[in-house]
Parts: sequence; C-alpha cells; structure tokens
Amino acid sequence: MTNNFDQQKSQASAWFRQLRNEIRTSFEGLEDKFGGDAPAGRFEVTETTRTSDDGSDAGGGEMSVMRGGRVFEKIGVNISTVYGTLGERAQKAMAAQKNIPEMRDDPRFWAAGISLVAHMQNPHAPAVHMNTRMFWTPHAWWFGGGSDLNPCIEYAEDTEHFHATQRAHCDPHDAGYYDKFKEWADTYFYIPHRHRARGVGGIFYDDLNTGDWDKDFAFTQDVGRAFLPAYVPLIQKRMQQPWNDADKDAQLIHRGLYAEYNLVYDRGTKFGLETGHDANAVLMSLPPMAKWF
Repeated sequence: MTNNFDQQKSQASAWFRQLRNEIRTSFEGLEDKFGGDAPAGRFEVTETTRTSDDGSDAGGGEMSVMRGGRVFEKIGVNISTVYGTLGERAQKAMAAQKNIPEMRDDPRFWAAGISLVAHMQNPHAPAVHMNTRMFWTPHAWWFGGGSDLNPCIEYAEDTEHFHATQRAHCDPHDAGYYDKFKEWADTYFYIPHRHRARGVGGIFYDDLNTGDWDKDFAFTQDVGRAFLPAYVPLIQKRMQQPWNDADKDAQLIHRGLYAEYNLVYDRGTKFGLETGHDANAVLMSLPPMAKWF
C-alpha cells in the first residue's frame, strides 16, 4: 500500500484535537455550573513525548488532566500523534493480530488519536471511557475506538440514554454498526478473572477499513460527536444527588475493577507502554483512588 496519506493524517490529527478542545470546554463549563466550596476544576496541560529506540523524533501529544474538581475527581483527555518504527515485540504482536506479515520488512507506523477517562466525585455519576484513533502503516490503515459507560451504581434509564445516543450516531453510517459494535464492546470490556463486565457497555470497534477512507473517517468523527450528548445529560442529572459512605465505598470497589482491566487486558495500555509512549499519559486512565475487598 503506497498511497500518500499525508493529507488524511493531517485531517485525522486535527479532528482529534478539535474534539479534545470541545470536550474540555464542556467539562470546565460543568465545573462552573455546579457550585460548591471547592474551586471549579480546570485542566492542566502537559506535553508528552514518545521515545524511539534510536533516539530520533517519534512524536508525542498533550495530556490534559483535571484533578479534585467539583464534578470530576479526576479526568484525563489525551491526544497524541506518534510515528516511527515498531520494535520487534510490537511488530510480532501487530503482525499476528492484524495479519500484516509485511510489517517484518517495513515496520514504519503512524498513529493519532484521542483518549478520555473520567472518574467522578459523586458515586451516582458514572465513570466513562472514550477513544478514537487512526493507525497507518505502509501496508494497511484502519480506524478504531468506542465509548463505554462505567457506573458503580447503575440506573437503567442512564444506560438506555447512553446506548440510544450511540445507536443514533451509528445508524446513518450502517444499520448494522451499532449491534455489531455493541456486541464487540460487551466482549472486549469483559474481565475474565472476575466473570463480569467492567460496566454497562457501549460500542467498540477496531480494524475499520472499508476501503473508503472518507467514509470510515466520517463514522469515527460521529463516534466522537456522540460522546458529549450521550454523557453530559447523565452528569447533569446525577451530580447533586445525595450520597453516603456506602455509596462511596461501592464506587471505590468498582474502580478496582477498572484498574484491573486496564492493567491486565487493555490493548491500548499494552501498546502504549510497548512502543515507548509517555507512561504517565498511557496510565492516565487509572482512578485516583480505588479499593479492593
């Protein structure tokens, strides 16, 4: 595959930054809306870098983290654009997973994306994860990502709203996408050693390449656009709901599930650490506090 993808790479990278900016503005607005004695939370932005094996420029990104806000106990919204060559272990893993045997001879890659995880102050307000990304090699390209809801105290109407919003953004692209990607999320976000899912699901997809880059990019953009209307109404509904020590205990225990999944099973965590990306950015998703039995 020798097509020049410079324009598409630029479009994708710019979109992930635009989406990041929209989400940060929305969430700082929530901090301002819900009053309290604590100062309204604000994002702190840190540049991140990827370290290549030979010391050459390998890209990086920005880590935006808010801690100790009125609404968000911890939230990270990261963007990155990284490139270079994949190390031997990463080559083998990706060649087998993606069926790209040519990667052994030409292991160049380029990847850009956005990754978000939010952990809330109020136990009734659900945690959430969202990411979308584009990956390119000289031999293949694809999109991936998704969004899933992780409440410690479940409300059926919240789950219904979150999933209905995902479906509404999937259906215009392909009537089968939502059902396919919901099932994929149910499988992907399952914790085998706990025999349960880490949350109430959402959508997840990977290896999306229909042969039409514009079509697949448009779908990936709509996955990103679905996030705020799917999630913000739930926060507005739950943030001032009274809670007690038992509720907080349930939240901390549920966060333990999230930490276990991300450290043991999550492919993005493994890939980020394996390819030399900033460890703090890769592990941004971990909760600020968690509890185990």
